[in-house]
Order: sequence, then C-alpha cells, then structure tokens
Amino acid sequence: MSASAPPHPFAPRPRLVPLLLLFAFAALLTGCSLIGGRGSSSTDAPAGVSVKKGARGSKPYTIKGKTYYPLLSSHGFREQGIASWYGPDFHGKQTANGERYDMYGMTAAHKLLPFGTKVKVTNRENGKSIVVRINDRGPFVADRVIDLTRTGAEKIGMLAKGTAPVLLETQGAVAGLKDGVLAGSFYVQIGAFANKSNAEGLAARLRGQGLGARLAWAEQLSFWRVQAGPYGDLGKAERAAETMGADYPNAFVVAD
Repeated sequence: MSASAPPHPFAPRPRLVPLLLLFAFAALLTGCSLIGGRGSSSTDAPAGVSVKKGARGSKPYTIKGKTYYPLLSSHGFREQGIASWYGPDFHGKQTANGERYDMYGMTAAHKLLPFGTKVKVTNRENGKSIVVRINDRGPFVADRVIDLTRTGAEKIGMLAKGTAPVLLETQGAVAGLKDGVLAGSFYVQIGAFANKSNAEGLAARLRGQGLGARLAWAEQLSFWRVQAGPYGDLGKAERAAETMGADYPNAFVVAD
C-alpha cells in the first residue's frame, strides 16, 4: 500500500490470509466503514473467520468478536462515514467475490452490501462523486464505511490524504436479489456534537420522549453522534426517521 494510503487491517502478513454492519440486512453505519478479503483463497471467508453456510458473500462472518450479516438487499441504502483506499499491496490479488483486485478499476469493498451493488460515493468535503461496484469486504477500521481503489480515491480528490468523509447511496438493485424486510439493529442519527455534554442533552431529551437513545463516538471525525433506537428492521427505522424529520431534518438511518 502506498505511503499515502492509511494502513489496512487486511494487509498481507507472513502466511496469513487477509480478509471485512450488519444484518440479515443487519448489523451499518455506526460509523461505521472483508468476508474473504484481499488475497484470500477462493472460499467465502478468509482464514480465521467463522461463517455459516450460504451463498458467496451472504454468509454471516465474525471478526474480532463481532459478527457481520451481509445485506440481503441494497434497496434504498444510504450511509455516511469515512472512505479509505487500498492499492499496490493488494493489486492482482483475489477479492472476496473471487475477482482479481484492480487498483485502477472502479470497484470497492464494503462490510455488508451485496456483491454487485453499485454505489454512488460523494466526498462531502468537495462534492465530487463516483459510482463504484462492490466486489470485496472491508474496511474494518472505526468510522470507515468503504474502501475505494486508487483510481476511485483519485477521482473524488482523497488520494493524497488517504481518507475523506463520504455519503454512500446505492444505485438500483442487484440482479437475483429480492427486497424485503431487512431485520437487524438500526438507529436513526439525529445529531452530532463536538461537545459531549450537548450530545448527552439531546439524548436525554429523546429518552424523555420515550425513545431509546445512545451516543456513538466517531473517532476520526472527533464528534459524538446522537442516535435514536434501536429498531428491529430497516422499515421501522426509516419510518421513525421520517417522523423525526420535522424536528431533525438531517436525520438518517444507520445500522449497528
């Protein structure tokens, strides 16, 4: 990986297979950012990752004690967090869906989105955007929601810096996948504060209204997220976000 790219949790180590929020859709975006990740064998998951039987890319997998449940649908998925990129150390190696990683291509790694999903990635610092196709799993670093190729990072102006705050929005559906109830643990993010006491005040207000609430620290962004929930499926969370939109116009759904 180039010096400008941030360290990646799946960087090759001696004889170790590199590997990647969420749910039967289940468990995103608590900030966030590979089932079988970079340089892995042709199996669905890398060595040391426990999985259950199922189609490639759809199996739950566990990393560092946390189990991830790849989404069964990408319909209407939106997420905010940090994008990073991976380059030369992984070029030509096998991705989680069995393809060869091309750092000059327009693909990306995501923890949960179905393989083949097309995602619009917008750099929130400069407004530049690209559309990439998910073919790998990752990144497993706090607040990071997607790993881009070198070319993808260059196109949205984050190559030198290595990371950037982004908005992810899926584009269309994936052939062969059905939309349905996406069960899991979802929250509605309604605010973010650099001052923890302000975040705690908003969370207390939510609890006073009979809602569940939590604070989530976004380390790379250095602020406290205030999130209402949890909700047991995506539909419930989306309806809650619509209801809260009158008071919190920037509310959006995240997955844990």
